[in-house]
Amino acid sequence: MKIENYKIVDWEVSETGVLLDENEGWILIKSIPGDYQLDGFKLLNKNHIEERSKVENSSVIQKVIELKEIKVQNPSDFKFGNTIEILQSLETKYGCFEFQDEVEEELFYGTLGEYDEESFSIDFIKSDGTIDLDFDEVFEIQDIRTISFESDYFNSISLLYNHCKKNKK
Repeated sequence: MKIENYKIVDWEVSETGVLLDENEGWILIKSIPGDYQLDGFKLLNKNHIEERSKVENSSVIQKVIELKEIKVQNPSDFKFGNTIEILQSLETKYGCFEFQDEVEEELFYGTLGEYDEESFSIDFIKSDGTIDLDFDEVFEIQDIRTISFESDYFNSISLLYNHCKKNKK
């Protein structure tokens, strides 16, 4: 089990996680948001990682994971792809997706709107599970730093959104 820190360009706080897999563009981790917590999966865009290092107390974290009897493994049916393909895959599986761009403090939840090779728009999902009809930001694909899924908060937004969507019909 390899536990690493990832310093992301222009972000103050590093991402920490158990390394699960990687390809030429992305690193897939089981996220460790604090001490001994495991919460969801995170894809880190390699173009925005300025430093990658081993976590100092990784043997203790690994021992806690073992004592909790948590099996850390790749999410079922996950496949790497380009940014749009990953977002589409997550939207198909969960009804929505979550990502961060260059602004560390902002998380975006949504469904895919229009897109091309350089940019995309989303139908932004608010924290109550409804769509923000006034949201009209366009995101540059190259700016995406992380894509996350199956965290407790992501699952909550996904449930709320899918509930709201189902009750609208």
